[in-house]
Amino acid sequence: MIPSYSIVVPTVGRPELPALLGSLRIACAGGPEPVDVVVVDDRPFPGPGHEPNPALDLGTDPVPGVRVLRTGGRGPAAARNVGWRSVRTEWVAFLDDDVVVPERWAAALEQDLAVAGPDVAGVQGRIVVPLPTHRPTDFERNTAGLETAAWATADMVYRRAALLTVHGFDERFVRAYREDADLALRVRKAGWELEHGVRFVEHPVRAAAGPLASVRAQAGNADDALLRTLHGRDWRRLTGAGRGRLPWHLATVAAGLTALGGCLAAVGPAARDPRAARTSAVLAGSAWAGLTAAFAARRLAPGPRRGDEGYGPELRRMVLTSVLIPFAAVGRRLQGTWRWRRALGGRVPAWPLPIRAVLFDRDGTLVHDVPYNGDPDAVVPVPGARRVLDGLRADGLRVGVVSNQSAIGRGLLTSARVDAVDERVRRLLGPFDTWQRCPHRPEDECTCRKPEPGLVLRAAAELRMFPAECAVVGDIGSDVGAAVASGARSVLVPTEVTRREELSAAPVVAATLDEVVTLL
Repeated sequence: MIPSYSIVVPTVGRPELPALLGSLRIACAGGPEPVDVVVVDDRPFPGPGHEPNPALDLGTDPVPGVRVLRTGGRGPAAARNVGWRSVRTEWVAFLDDDVVVPERWAAALEQDLAVAGPDVAGVQGRIVVPLPTHRPTDFERNTAGLETAAWATADMVYRRAALLTVHGFDERFVRAYREDADLALRVRKAGWELEHGVRFVEHPVRAAAGPLASVRAQAGNADDALLRTLHGRDWRRLTGAGRGRLPWHLATVAAGLTALGGCLAAVGPAARDPRAARTSAVLAGSAWAGLTAAFAARRLAPGPRRGDEGYGPELRRMVLTSVLIPFAAVGRRLQGTWRWRRALGGRVPAWPLPIRAVLFDRDGTLVHDVPYNGDPDAVVPVPGARRVLDGLRADGLRVGVVSNQSAIGRGLLTSARVDAVDERVRRLLGPFDTWQRCPHRPEDECTCRKPEPGLVLRAAAELRMFPAECAVVGDIGSDVGAAVASGARSVLVPTEVTRREELSAAPVVAATLDEVVTLL
C-alpha cells in the first residue's frame, strides 16, 4: 500500500515558485500523487484597503488540488506548521519554494517511504546545487553548503505523528535558519529516527541580494543563541552544524575595539600615558588587521582569480564584508543572548509554549447565536460562560474575543449597534483583555475574517505574546481554521450548527465550555 502524503511549500513570493509547481506536476504524474499540495504564503499582510488574494499572483495552478493559505509573514517555521496542521495524511513532504524536483521525484519518494520503519520520523532528500563552470563566488559556495546540511527542509518528509509528538517547528525561529535543525533534534530526543533517502531535488543558485547579503545573513547568530539556550553548549555537535567562526569573530571585534579605545585614550584630554595608549592601539590594530585579512583571504581563495570575469566586484565585496561580518555576527549573537536568556530571566520555555491567553468566538460560543443581532437585550450567555471566564481570569490567563461581524460590511448593522451588543456581552461576562472583530463580507477577501488568521494575530500582538501562546475556542470550522492559520491552539465546542466534517477535522473537541478548561 502506498503511504499517503501531502506537500507543503512555504513561500515569500519568490519568482522560482511556478517552476517548482511545474516540476511537481510532471513528477507527480510519474509516481504517486499527493493528497494535498499546500502553498503557504508567508508574505506580510498588506495594509487596510490593499488586501489582494495572494493566489492570484503565485503563478498558475499546475498541480491538481493545490491550496493557498496565508500566515502574515511570521517566518518559515510558522508557515510549515500551518501547512502540516491543515492536512491529515500519514506523511508531509516539505519543499522550499526555490527548488526544482526531477521527473522521478515522486517515485523516489515512494521508495523512501516504503523502506521507512515505524520508528522513522523523517527521511531527507539529497540537495543538489549546480554551480557554474567558473570558480564559484562566496555567495554561490554558501548556497552549495546546502548539499551537506543536516535535515534541511528544502526536501524533508516527516511522519505527521512525529510532528504531533513534538508540536512541529518552534515558531520562535523566525528566519529560514536553524528551525529545521531544532526540529530534527527534538524529534530524535523524542525517540524517533531520521534517515537519508534516495530522492533528490535541485537547488539553483539565486542572484545575491546585494553586496551586503553575507552581512545581513549574520542575523542567524541570534538563532544560534536560541538554539544554545534550548539545547546547551553542545548544540553544534548534536545538530550536526559543524564548527562556527564565532570565536574568531569575537577575537577580531575585541582587537578592533581595543585599537579604537587606545586611539581615543592617546588623543583624549585626560590621557595619562599617551605613548602606552598608542602602543596598545598599534598592537591591537595590527591584530585586527591580521585577523580581518586572514578572514578575507580565506573567503577569496576558492573564488574567482585575477583575470577571471567578476573578480573585481568579488574582491571589493569580500574586503568590505570581511570587515563588517565579525561585528555583525557578534552583535547579533549578543542580541539573541540578551533576548533569550537575560530578558526572559535566564529560562526559556521549551516548545510548545504554555497557554497564556484564551480567545473566544462570540456568537454560538459565549452567547447564544442570534443571526445579525443588533439588539443588546437579545444577548443571552451560554450556560457556564461567566464561570469559565472567571476561572481563567483567576488562573492568570488573559481572555479575549475574536468575532466575525459581516453584518457591518453587508450594511445590515452599523458599527455602533454592534458596539452596543459587544458592551452588553462585557457587562454580562466581565472584562476582556482584547476584543477583535472583522466587519468584512466574505467576498472582500480580507485577512481578518476567520478562517484567516488576522483576528488572532492582532489579539496576540495586543497581548504582547506569541500566537502559539493563545488558544482559540469556537463552535465552527472557521474558528479552528483561524487558529491553525495563526499558529494558535484550538478547541471546538460543537453546537447544532457545527457540521459533521468540521467536527471530524477538529484537533480537539470539548462537549461544553467547562470541559474546555481541562483540555487547554
